[in-house]
Amino acid sequence: MPKQTIINATTLYDGNTVLENKAIIVEDNKIVGITAKKKNADYEGIVTPAFIDGHSHIGMDREGEPYQEGETNDKTSQFLISNDPIDSIYFDDRAFVDAVDFGHLYSCVVPGSGNLIGGKAKVIRNFAETRQDAEIMHYGYKMALGYNPRSTTDWKGLRPDTRMGIYGILERKFDEILLKKKKADHEKDKAIRGAEGKLEKAEIDNAEFDQMVADITYDYELKFTTEDKDYLALLSGEKTAKVHVHKEDDALYLIKLKEKYGLKVTADHTCDVWHKSIFNELAKHDIPIMYGPLASLGYKVELKHSFYQNVKLLMDSKADYALISDHPVILSTSLRDTLKYFMIQGMSEVDAISLITRNPARILGIDKYLGTVEKGKWASLVVWDKDPLHLGSFPTMVMAEGKIIRKRR
Repeated sequence: MPKQTIINATTLYDGNTVLENKAIIVEDNKIVGITAKKKNADYEGIVTPAFIDGHSHIGMDREGEPYQEGETNDKTSQFLISNDPIDSIYFDDRAFVDAVDFGHLYSCVVPGSGNLIGGKAKVIRNFAETRQDAEIMHYGYKMALGYNPRSTTDWKGLRPDTRMGIYGILERKFDEILLKKKKADHEKDKAIRGAEGKLEKAEIDNAEFDQMVADITYDYELKFTTEDKDYLALLSGEKTAKVHVHKEDDALYLIKLKEKYGLKVTADHTCDVWHKSIFNELAKHDIPIMYGPLASLGYKVELKHSFYQNVKLLMDSKADYALISDHPVILSTSLRDTLKYFMIQGMSEVDAISLITRNPARILGIDKYLGTVEKGKWASLVVWDKDPLHLGSFPTMVMAEGKIIRKRR
């Protein structure tokens, strides 16, 4: 029988509810059972799922390095859809150590918002020693609307300085890719019809027909570059666009863009949304919100309505949302602290904790493995010395996929 680790949860915030006096049984990397509290446990305390940061630049702008060495934004083009943020992460960044110390074990890392399309969005393990063990999934692509992509006029490439300019080139880029695919589809269909005609006239046999179709299909695939294929994954809804957006009018433009192109998107930030009706419009169009960062400086006009009281509007809306740090805008370790703004407005402890566990896991599509404490899910758990929402609480044990990576008696 595999070795088991037993954790007695005096209180268990499982991501859905709160339970008392439960034993969590772990084998290998998974939770294999949740039962009544046991006498002989390896660890005991208040337990939560590992925390998940839904939008971060951790490892790209790094602790102890001057800003000139940061790698969050590439300045060569407005359109860099195939860039991989993991290529710009150093996993020896001190921020990873601190994040894990406080139970923040997973992040969705993205390029910055200086470009309309900055690159890919990847879900990673914050506790990975190197990039080889880090990646969990390619979630989608990072896009940006509003002030940021129009503010980078001194960077390379076509750089409009108005929103009508940047939105115009964004839609032209999408239209060019879709037109290219439409032409390629037409040529492929026409060629296959020609082959079918030859087969019907007995000019070729079945084997020759199969070879012709294979050649036509191969020629079709060669028409698309790596970047084309990334754009098509985005435009088909196969992958999600994580879209930087703060102001209300830009959020409404995002809705227009989603509907026009059939995109699958999340609205990341929305800190300057100060009417509940806008949150409801996003909900109406099935756009989840990755909200935050809270408790950061409103350093630009785009954030002039960015008040902590806005969380009440979000709570009262129909929106589906999770909380983000946008590390290093606020540090990943501060994400848990910003739950207080929701609790001040009346949110329960259970629902607050879900904003950095269950909700981001669901929105990111990793809820099969993470986000809640359930049988069959990965054993990524945090044992706390006090209630995790207490100002002075700290983990006594952190478990990452069945492996104990932090321990304090």
